[in-house]
Amino acid sequence: MNLIDGEKLTLGTCYYPEHWPETMWEEDLRRMLENGIEVIRIAEFAWNKVEPTEGTFTFDFFDRFLDVAEKMGMKVIFCTPTATPPAWLTEKYPEVLNARIDGVIYRHGGRRHYNYNSPVYQEKAALITERFAEHFAHRPCIIGWQIDNEINCETDVFYSQSDDKAFRAFVKEKYGTLHALNDAWGTVFWNQTYSDWSEIHIPRPTVNNVNIHLLLDYTRFVSHSARGFVKLQSDILRRYLKPGDFITTNGIFSNVDNHAMNAESLDFMMYDSYPNFANMTGGTPDPRSLRDRNWSRHLAEVRSISPIFGIMEQQSGANGQTHSGMAPTPKPGQITLWTMQSVAHGADYVSYFRWRTCTFGTEIYWHGILDYSSRDNRRLREVKEIHKKFQSLKPVAGAHYEAKVAVIKDFDNIWNAQEDVWHRTIEAVSSQGIYAAAQHAHTPVDFVYLTDELPAPDLSRYSVIFYPHPMLASKTRADLLQRYVENGGTLVFGCRSGIKDLNGRCVMDLLPGVFRELTGADVPEYTPVGPEDKHIVVDWEGEKLKVTVFSDELDAIGEQAEVLGWYENCYYAGTPGLLVNRVGKGSVYSFGTTFPEETAAVFLRRLGVAEPYRNVVEVPECCEIAVREKDGHRFYFVLNYSAEPAEIVLGEAKTDLYTGETVQGRVQVEPYGTRVYG
Repeated sequence: MNLIDGEKLTLGTCYYPEHWPETMWEEDLRRMLENGIEVIRIAEFAWNKVEPTEGTFTFDFFDRFLDVAEKMGMKVIFCTPTATPPAWLTEKYPEVLNARIDGVIYRHGGRRHYNYNSPVYQEKAALITERFAEHFAHRPCIIGWQIDNEINCETDVFYSQSDDKAFRAFVKEKYGTLHALNDAWGTVFWNQTYSDWSEIHIPRPTVNNVNIHLLLDYTRFVSHSARGFVKLQSDILRRYLKPGDFITTNGIFSNVDNHAMNAESLDFMMYDSYPNFANMTGGTPDPRSLRDRNWSRHLAEVRSISPIFGIMEQQSGANGQTHSGMAPTPKPGQITLWTMQSVAHGADYVSYFRWRTCTFGTEIYWHGILDYSSRDNRRLREVKEIHKKFQSLKPVAGAHYEAKVAVIKDFDNIWNAQEDVWHRTIEAVSSQGIYAAAQHAHTPVDFVYLTDELPAPDLSRYSVIFYPHPMLASKTRADLLQRYVENGGTLVFGCRSGIKDLNGRCVMDLLPGVFRELTGADVPEYTPVGPEDKHIVVDWEGEKLKVTVFSDELDAIGEQAEVLGWYENCYYAGTPGLLVNRVGKGSVYSFGTTFPEETAAVFLRRLGVAEPYRNVVEVPECCEIAVREKDGHRFYFVLNYSAEPAEIVLGEAKTDLYTGETVQGRVQVEPYGTRVYG
């Protein structure tokens, strides 16, 4: 059974047979199947159930459970258990443990407390993966494997002695010579020059900040280490897979290139979606805040890795751990809303976390479908109704999300922004602003990643692309964008573009560096916006675009470059703040500042990409429109995130896939309601 086969949408749940008496197993699986749940995930934290002491393997527990699963007709995603090494391992081999930057070891008792680079842990992880695979992989009920659990969750930095040694080897392989490393890292500054490889370490506590170029390579190293650990297990599992079985992992977390990890080790990516995290902070919500709707942004990130993907953990109850966090139980309709949010963005498999709420441990308040008593409840009834909807949505399976607008991202700039406060501040404004504007303008958006490790993406499907603040840039990436524009695309840059090379060193070229020819622009001066400069605007033919955080002065230098907007209310009033350069069949816009939501909305409207489906379905701001397309047929998802009913207008006759009825004109969508039209 391939979950992502384009044939159907499937429901699953996460189950922990080790948490419950064996007498409950068969009844649990029966109830799941009766309510439309066909797949379960098991074993991601169960190392001890197979290797209770070092070198002693016993498979009886999971054999008995899999016997029940096969008897009941339940399909299983089996996990490698490496997210939680057992106590006997960490006690005997403390070198497998991760550490804080000051060297203090993270002790046994939580999860993900290991480090990827310990030779001992790599050996033990490979062995348990091999034992799991060789014994269980042939079982008919097993349809796929999850590697570990939530790579780089809990912590995305590693400071063990093994990491120190591995980092030294990583940069030695990358640079070859100390001269090349010293040049890339600019170590002549503050007398940081290295004369022997043994002097190079992972980041350590310093009086002032750690070298930012070292930090950039350190983050690349963390990603490299995580990917290597996943590939170690994937390579083992591949030797034992039955035809049609898959390998995946769950969640997308920071400091790891998930795109490269997916390409080299996985069949597709899974995500863990908890939209109610948006409600954990309390207070009175901003009525325009995206809140749980912001999870569409996260789902777009997953889709950039796997166009069709799965949800390994979809929120089904109240959540929070005993030590932190508290979010409410989903209101009537919200489980359906969040499930359809995932499906609208490309999920063909949705698995709820978890079947039953655990009665012990750190996550006793992390509720599942059932509460402690196991009684039938509202949430279970809603899941059963979702299963019915999934049956009617079978034609959607395998359909791809449709977007004509994209935001380009790359890990070099993402990781640079983590340490560079100038970069981080401007990026935060534009990243949220562009997506919020697109959501409120009902404009589907893709994220597209540029990486030197994978083939260049096809940009031709997008009519407008934003690349807000690519401070780190290369000629290769500039050439790719040049071809996109020459062939008719529209590209939008913001401030600070092209000021660094891929090592994070500021270039000595005239700005915007490698983008200068493409933009037809020159940046003679730039400045952060000061506290006295709160009323600066760029006047775009009568529309006042507020300047926030940073501003570049711009000059038009290309023969086809034209000034569209000028700064007002500042000492460089009258100088250009917005240019357009005609390149081949397309256009490049250079905007001298950031893209808060109000500004991004103007760009979407003026560039003709706002409300692209208005003639088909018109919805209020509280609703999201998402479109999946398959074989020339579009499926329109309408998601109402409001606690109030929403009126939508269908401009064309469409089939309501839930009911099979043909509808046109005004339709009332209930609070937290969804509709799918085909």
